[in-house]
Amino acid sequence: MATSAMSKNKVETGGPVSGNPTMMDKLSNYIIVDIGANLTNKKFSRDLDQVIQRATDAGVSKIMVTGTSLHSTKEALRLTRLYPGTLYSTAGIHPHDAKSWDDETYNELKEAARCTECVAIGECGLDFNRNFSPPDVQIEVFEKQVALACELGKPLFLHERDAHQEMVSILERFVDKLPSCVIHCFTGNREQAIKYLQLGCYIGLTGYLWKDKSENGVRKILEEGVIPLDKLLVETDAPFMYPNTRASKLPQHIKDCLTERSVTFLQRYCTFQRNEPCSLPVTVEMIAAYLNKTPEEVALATTFNALKVFGLSG
Repeated sequence: MATSAMSKNKVETGGPVSGNPTMMDKLSNYIIVDIGANLTNKKFSRDLDQVIQRATDAGVSKIMVTGTSLHSTKEALRLTRLYPGTLYSTAGIHPHDAKSWDDETYNELKEAARCTECVAIGECGLDFNRNFSPPDVQIEVFEKQVALACELGKPLFLHERDAHQEMVSILERFVDKLPSCVIHCFTGNREQAIKYLQLGCYIGLTGYLWKDKSENGVRKILEEGVIPLDKLLVETDAPFMYPNTRASKLPQHIKDCLTERSVTFLQRYCTFQRNEPCSLPVTVEMIAAYLNKTPEEVALATTFNALKVFGLSG
């Protein structure tokens, strides 16, 4: 039996794999790290225990809870102490909230970021698509957070929309002391991906894959092998970025690579209104299909990358 067929049978049935399996084939489940989930969102306030249990059952062994404001940064840190070894946090001010920055923000952010459970600075960056904060304010606040990451030696968890060149310019100014950088929820084009990779950045992908039909976008980037596996990370951005595997715009050959087990978690527990970390295996399988690799290979590589970049305990 071919490796891919063995893998699919294993994941769907949970039964033993025949033949002479490799170490990856022996896994009874994927082992994945979700590097970005907004578990402080009020949509998770009533059943977070069950959400985390479902994620664990689906193979999502660790989840990074995103901080996007001082309040969510502190709340994310609180959650890590309720679920030690499973949840980790980030500390940052989202560009939408850059206008809320005041004299005390830096010190409070730094205090949270110093905690061992906090593994990155962010979600921070630039969003010139909506401009909920003025662009000049976004740039100033982003630069302060880049400087903080450099000072603390913690990775940057970056948000960028319609601000690629400005983002690159700021990162290049800090390049000599820049820590690892992750482009969160990348939705850009081939040229932008290449530039970020040249800067040493990692690329984070979400369920956005299902709706990308651009000729030069994420699907094409994966098919052409632009992003090497050692620079790839996966995330749900829950409760957002629901991967709609039933959509007509998702090619049939990609749908055919999705396992019954992963699709069951997605369709039973996730909706457009509330995506959950347990949907991550579907995204891994979509990525693997576009890369023409096994899901186990993608899961193993992205998990290794997450442990390395963010210093998560194994």
